[in-house]
Amino acid sequence: MQDFASSDFDPDAKKRIAYEELLNPQQYAAVTTDAAVALVIAGPGSGKTRILIHRVAWLLDKGVPPHSILLLTFTNKAAREMMQRVYELSGGAAEELQGGTFHSFGRRILQPHAELLGYQRNFLILDRSDAKELLSACLLDANIETKGKLFPKPDVLLEMFSASQNLSMSLEEVIEKRYSTFYEKTEQIEELCREYTRRKLDQNKMDFDDLLSLPLRLFKEHPDLLEYYQRRFTHILVDEYQDTNHTQNELLELLAGQTQGLMVVGDDAQSIYSWRGACFQNILEFTERHPDAATYTIETNYRSTQPILEVANESIAHNIKQFPKKLETFHKAQPVIPKPVLVTCGNSYMQAERIASQVEELRMEGTPLREICILYRAHHHAMELQMELRKRNIPFKITSGIRFFEQAHIKDISSMLRLTYSPCDETAFKRLIRKLPCVGPKTANRLWYAFAGSEWPESLGAGLDRVSPRVPAKARELWEQFSQSMKKVDPVTTALSVPEMIDSLLEDFAREWMLAEYENGPFRLDEVEQLKLYSEQFEGLEDFLCEMALQTNADGEQDGTEEESDRLGLSTIHQAKGLEYDVVFVMMLCEGMFPTFRSMEKSENLEEERRLFYVAVTRARKHLYLIYPQCRSLGGNFERQLPSRFISELSAEHFEIQTDAQSRNPFQSRRRRFDFEDDFNDSEEDPF
Repeated sequence: MQDFASSDFDPDAKKRIAYEELLNPQQYAAVTTDAAVALVIAGPGSGKTRILIHRVAWLLDKGVPPHSILLLTFTNKAAREMMQRVYELSGGAAEELQGGTFHSFGRRILQPHAELLGYQRNFLILDRSDAKELLSACLLDANIETKGKLFPKPDVLLEMFSASQNLSMSLEEVIEKRYSTFYEKTEQIEELCREYTRRKLDQNKMDFDDLLSLPLRLFKEHPDLLEYYQRRFTHILVDEYQDTNHTQNELLELLAGQTQGLMVVGDDAQSIYSWRGACFQNILEFTERHPDAATYTIETNYRSTQPILEVANESIAHNIKQFPKKLETFHKAQPVIPKPVLVTCGNSYMQAERIASQVEELRMEGTPLREICILYRAHHHAMELQMELRKRNIPFKITSGIRFFEQAHIKDISSMLRLTYSPCDETAFKRLIRKLPCVGPKTANRLWYAFAGSEWPESLGAGLDRVSPRVPAKARELWEQFSQSMKKVDPVTTALSVPEMIDSLLEDFAREWMLAEYENGPFRLDEVEQLKLYSEQFEGLEDFLCEMALQTNADGEQDGTEEESDRLGLSTIHQAKGLEYDVVFVMMLCEGMFPTFRSMEKSENLEEERRLFYVAVTRARKHLYLIYPQCRSLGGNFERQLPSRFISELSAEHFEIQTDAQSRNPFQSRRRRFDFEDDFNDSEEDPF
């Protein structure tokens, strides 16, 4: 929660705010509304922060005491920036305004009333690593039998517990719907959750999710306390409302039960975080819960050119569940405005070359690299691109996290392959052996000497057999699964290709193990599948491992060669929300990749994928490139790819269309999208 000092307070500042001059008509209507409940649908680049800070200033002008106004946001950075801007706009009149994230608000509610829930007022808040350590202690003391089946690791268990709290679902429901691999372990997992909760209470500790669920419980169990805070906060404003989860929304609805003013600001078309608990229904059904609510739609966009917005408007219009709106640019008096460019490439490697070439051209024309961003649906989509950028010495940074080959699950698979290629690889062995229960650094060192024998193992199988009797009892069953899986891919005794080796490791051990080991296990497995496809281009295991090493080392070296301020941006679309660039590339727009095959199973998931495309398009200020390869390497063969429906459902007139000699115009046939497959399969033309 943020508070600001009032040393520079100017009591006449509020009289100088010229709202009609500072706001456009749509913004002004929302800011000055007299409605008790208001829903503001603010499109991308439409100034939603501007609306919120001017709304607070307007309330202060109307005589609302600042301490009775609550402003809720989603990040500490957003809270600080918004509170500072309110303070500056109001001339210091907002010094007692209560503002911050949902979690910081929850902490402030809990501190004076912790005793009502069995806690002391000086409770501690566990960060992720502390929560993991406490849960690990619970798991160790529970002495759970995991023989024959992998049991979820603490990170995965915490993910389950969090989903249960934030989705308002029982733990059994969460496991059944999201973690079905562990359904038969439900009773043990529930017992662990109870023990973890008990220990938090005994040790006077709360984790991050408790800061939402416990205030909700406090209000439900103590109506008098709820009534006090309902009277205290007469006006509540919420930013990024489309990202609220079940618990946050229930807490908000309780708190606003007697409010004189509730304003939620968001954009249903930018609701893209269901995978982490955000509930799209919160914003979609707001007017059903509040029939008297006034709705304001803010459509003037201050970011993008109109040709870019036309693509966004036509795309999102295909969603059924939404608040309709049509974005219009504020920058109408511009000279010649370029259309978005649709680029069709022969394959994924040509796609990488095309993007890199265009980036070099833009750079030569004066566009800084920091004003260019390449967006993709998933990390593995940019694998070939990272290679091409490194080859051309184009500096880049990955906003969405570490580089593909440096990710833990990718390094796990590469360690397995390295150990089969060279049984004397101590680093690979110790990385893998330390994944076992009850194996720390000393035990790993002892097992390595057992594995290596007098100098190094004469064969992989012999080394694995020597380790087996020395593995701790609790890890022996898991070790045997791993050992048998490794023996099946030993190059000395088998003649498998690299893709076949990865397939075998996944089938016998790695698939189930990764689901238990890592958060977001299914997504990580998708990336391992892409690693397998990537490996098809290499003649053998040695070439593949050498290239992986080169990629990792080159990535590390690049970090210090260029100024951070001028690097090309690479990012997943989820991580890019809230950002904007002069030039945006959206790549790998193939059916099954974006949208994903998984999203096509349910209409609501497909609509969220389209909202994700909408977010990607509206990150661009001046130039937008949509790119897809017509072929990808699958199973050792190049197979044709259908263009994403997010392309084929748009009008060709919106684009400048560029194709290479081996590609075809996706708009040359205006038949239904479902006819594309026949169109491609019937063609005898070799794409290469």
